[in-house]
Amino acid sequence: SYVMYVFIMLLGFYILLRAFDFKVWMAALGAVLWAFSSYFFIIIGAGHIWKLFALAYIPPTIAGLVWCYRGKYLWGGLVTAFFFALQILSNHIQMTYYFLPVMLLMAVAYLVQAIREKQTARWWKATGVMVVAGLLGVAVNASNLYHTYQYSKESMRGKSELTYKNKQNPENQTKDGLERDYITQWSYGIGETWSLLVPDVKGGASVPLTDSKTAMEKANPQYTPVYQALTQYWGEQPGTSGPVYVGAFVLMLFVLALFVVKGPMKWCLLVLTVLSVMLSWGRNFMWLTDLFLDYVPMYSKFRAVASILVVAEFTIPLLAMLGLKAVLEQPEMLKSKMKYVYASFGLTGGFALLFALMPDVFFGNYVSSSEMAMLQDAVGKGYIPQDMFGGILDNLHEMRKAVVVADSWRSFVIIAIGLLLLLAYNARKIKGGVLVGAVFVLCLFDLWQV
Repeated sequence: SYVMYVFIMLLGFYILLRAFDFKVWMAALGAVLWAFSSYFFIIIGAGHIWKLFALAYIPPTIAGLVWCYRGKYLWGGLVTAFFFALQILSNHIQMTYYFLPVMLLMAVAYLVQAIREKQTARWWKATGVMVVAGLLGVAVNASNLYHTYQYSKESMRGKSELTYKNKQNPENQTKDGLERDYITQWSYGIGETWSLLVPDVKGGASVPLTDSKTAMEKANPQYTPVYQALTQYWGEQPGTSGPVYVGAFVLMLFVLALFVVKGPMKWCLLVLTVLSVMLSWGRNFMWLTDLFLDYVPMYSKFRAVASILVVAEFTIPLLAMLGLKAVLEQPEMLKSKMKYVYASFGLTGGFALLFALMPDVFFGNYVSSSEMAMLQDAVGKGYIPQDMFGGILDNLHEMRKAVVVADSWRSFVIIAIGLLLLLAYNARKIKGGVLVGAVFVLCLFDLWQV
């Protein structure tokens, strides 16, 4: 069954890239970049299988949209209706909800393109087909959707018959959904967002700290009983099965695409990426979260705002592949725009290098607020001697800094190898097919490790 889960993730994104006119091996590469992103394996491990199914059906649903707006109305409409129906059948409405704005903004990108090409009539026709396809997908699932809606009224997502006023925090309750604290309980840390580039920038998963060989090499043996009670993860989420990581070189290709890809689709994907990241911050960026909770319909029905990072996990590899496609289809362009390659390397590999050389400048605190409270409580109750407390914090600092440094060097090396491949291709030392194959191996190795 696990092979099947990965296979449908691969196949869905492969279909999407074929809709964008990618060649077979390029589409296969893009499928790996999407499917082997860490979060999807995390949710398999956590048992969120229907969430995974919903995510797997999203790229082929959008593939139908792409075909539609490229003039293949019947084929595009059928593909969208079919996969949208399967997506809703998977019954994880939160994932479907997150990707509706993605489809809307992509349609807007095609509208801008249609206006430029004076083909607005074709855009309206494609939009009509998409509406019909969407209605078909909903109609197939009408019974389930209706009963879910009815049930939601009686759940914590509905309006309570009782009135409860929290005098200390009266604004915690949203108008017609969950409480704000509950919605934002799993909020991605702003600094934790660097895990897209360096996976263990906050330690990794909430597994025992003593399981980390890198950390324990710096450990003082007398503090081992304390470390057995701590986890490798020191972010501000209650716990996690691992970081959201999209691939170091994938992120470099994404940045490169911002320089070399032309057209409204690039800006659409960039806006979606930035919005996804900012919304994932939840309580750490509350003004934006409150704006969506109060004014965007149904947004307050869903919890664990960090999961909206699935949008960035979709847009980053898609734009990265569009960038690589532009490089391969226009090799002369790369020669005249090498400064953008170096800039992309600096904005990704450069930061990884800075993290490796000066981690304290960026991540000065290696103990979460919950851990600090736990340790202070242990000192207060006499479980940890007062004179050992400072030593534990200093040693913990060195242990976790070692993890950040080691993982930052790892990401830097991955990006540096990717840069060398691009330079070799630009110098005509390797051909396009070899570049694609080498990037395939590099990125699969990178993502597989995490």
